[in-house]
Amino acid sequence: MKNVFIFGDSYSAFEGWVPEGHELHYYIGREECDVKTVEDMWWYPLLPEIGGSLVLNDSWSGSTIGYTGYFNADCSETNSFIYRFERHLKNGFFEKNKIDTMFVLGGTNDSWCGAEKGEMMYENHTKEDLFKVLPAICYFFKRVSEELKDTKIVCIINSELDPVTTDGLKTAAERYGAQVIQLHDIDKFNKHPTALGMKAIKDQVLEALR
Repeated sequence: MKNVFIFGDSYSAFEGWVPEGHELHYYIGREECDVKTVEDMWWYPLLPEIGGSLVLNDSWSGSTIGYTGYFNADCSETNSFIYRFERHLKNGFFEKNKIDTMFVLGGTNDSWCGAEKGEMMYENHTKEDLFKVLPAICYFFKRVSEELKDTKIVCIINSELDPVTTDGLKTAAERYGAQVIQLHDIDKFNKHPTALGMKAIKDQVLEALR
């Protein structure tokens, strides 16, 4: 696996392990959550088992793949996966850093935020199209596959999402050559993995990769 990049939302964001300014769900001392340290996150124990070294964990709690966030917020130039990926390209991040594997654990907030779903769309996207969930998902995986031709992309799909978003993630990721891992039976508190849930994510990802 070597150099690993994580693209995620709250399920992957822990205090001190994401870029400055990114919103967090998990942090040291959070009383109502039993994910107490970074060692409890799904990815931290996974990396040594797959021989991976973390280059960047670009995870932002509450972030959507597409341009529509909660309360119909415009995320086209803030925290959407698409914007963050394009910003890395513009800043030359992937030229300076060879990424062997990219884990994408997203789509959860696209499912939950109430954004218009739209239709699967593979070509000729406009900015307006990317405010809809399915066109945005297609565009994101299309751009990642175009720009990171030598990178293994692993799309991890959360359990308990709406079926339209789940199917859209699976179809788009597979179309553009990503490995799809569908999570199941993840223990959660307030819709977020507990320590037990994090371990289940890690175990399911590891099993699928092997």
